[in-house]
Amino acid sequence: MTSQTTVEKASREPQDTAVPAPAKGLRGHPWLTLFSVAIGVMMVALDGTIVAIANPAIQQDLGASLADVQWITNGYMLALAVSLITAGKLGDRFGHRQTFLIGVVGFAAASGAIGLSDSVALVIVFRVLQGLFGALLMPAALGLLRATFPAEKLNMAIGIWGMVIGASTAGGPILGGVLVEHVSWQSVFFINVPVGVIALLLGLVILKDHRAENAPRSFDIGGIVLLSQAMFCLIWALIKGAEWGWGDYKTLGFLGAAVALFVVFALSQKNVREPLIPLAMFRSVPLSAGAVLMVLMAFAFMGGLFFVTFYLQNVHGLSPVDSGLHLLPLTGMMIVASPLAGAMITKFGPRVPLVGGMVCTAVAMFGMSQLTIGTGTLTMSIWFGLLGLGLAPVMVGATEVIVGNAPMELSGVAGGLQQAAMQVGGSLGTAVLGAVMASQVDSKLADNWAAAKLPPLTPEQLDAASSAVEVGVPPVDGNTPPEVAASIAGVAHDTFVSGMSTAFMVAGIVAVVAALVATLTKRGANAEAGAGAGHI
Repeated sequence: MTSQTTVEKASREPQDTAVPAPAKGLRGHPWLTLFSVAIGVMMVALDGTIVAIANPAIQQDLGASLADVQWITNGYMLALAVSLITAGKLGDRFGHRQTFLIGVVGFAAASGAIGLSDSVALVIVFRVLQGLFGALLMPAALGLLRATFPAEKLNMAIGIWGMVIGASTAGGPILGGVLVEHVSWQSVFFINVPVGVIALLLGLVILKDHRAENAPRSFDIGGIVLLSQAMFCLIWALIKGAEWGWGDYKTLGFLGAAVALFVVFALSQKNVREPLIPLAMFRSVPLSAGAVLMVLMAFAFMGGLFFVTFYLQNVHGLSPVDSGLHLLPLTGMMIVASPLAGAMITKFGPRVPLVGGMVCTAVAMFGMSQLTIGTGTLTMSIWFGLLGLGLAPVMVGATEVIVGNAPMELSGVAGGLQQAAMQVGGSLGTAVLGAVMASQVDSKLADNWAAAKLPPLTPEQLDAASSAVEVGVPPVDGNTPPEVAASIAGVAHDTFVSGMSTAFMVAGIVAVVAALVATLTKRGANAEAGAGAGHI
């Protein structure tokens, strides 16, 4: 039987999958399962943003270069993005419980090792290991939820799961700021050790393995290699594009290699008995639309959040902790709205909440494009809160659309696809909006500098000034007279805010496109292949 026939049969015949008996006691209890996996997922989501706050302290303590510090973030991101779909396949093959627990142990151990490291090289190595083990965790968590919850409760569970990810991502800078400011940069990583121990103990007691009867029995090694290489080339090009230049032969070379490898991978999947990603999955228009929607949502969210932190810290002069507190409306709204979005999606289906969520996101982005140097906390809070309100149903609904429209035996692959789409979207958003910012600064800084009657800059000085202004930092040194420094700061902040406004306009347009894509989604066709109705 071909892989395509297998997927189509699974889509038509959900009864072919193993339906677990009602949970008795702790093991396999749906809500306790959710609590257990949420703790593990929280570690991974936090580390996506918390480390950015610790990087300056790591650089100073270990004498790291700027390139070294970039690798602390890039190594983690690359390992996570490249491994997610393969890790999901591992869960489908060997069981999501085992995969999740291995991920928890490995992630916590790698975190502890980072805290004990005395060189930046070791920090980077263990950050890569963190990403690899984090990739095991995320799809396995979704696979466990899919197998444990009945169809009518799954959206609520995914809502809470999405709330944990959203709140952890947005809350990372707050927790990171507190720990770095009052303890040490090592504490940012050490905190994962007790959290990992708790997640492991709960997992051993509570999690129950669910395997589909027609789960994969072999591995597509060639497909794993091709997909990993393609994802690496894509993410690497997005990471390095701003530094190399988007028209540079290296950037274009990696992007071209990524396209070629994706094409070869797709062709190879047609001739494998048990492919890594059965292409028949993408015959489901809702599933494909959900993946595209997740990319576009992450583009707007992560790309926009990237500039907000610079705006708060470098333009408004807030500390990392205060910056995180200013983002509480975003975090809080996601916490409140995610479970409510799950209930709405269960009752009305995903299409209307998804479209409405992306419309709210677009309005928030357009509103944030109007932020100025003097914008007050209340105005910022309104737009941040509206952004959280818009993101919540999309995080929940797009996840349900992807996972719910995949056959039960491919739930891990679907979970990996969902997370990979987020990683690609976030990297793409940061890269594209960063390029928009750089373009705006390059076109306006010289004129703004001259209009303020500041001393003229050489081409080399202008390049250095542009690099600083792109993150909202005035290019001044200790020898600059105070009145000149104030004038330079005004030019730098005006130019940065102008670029940020254009970037948010682009993010808003992307959100509008995402709202149109959301009209193609519908309720998961295979959601009933999970735990079955009436078990809670």
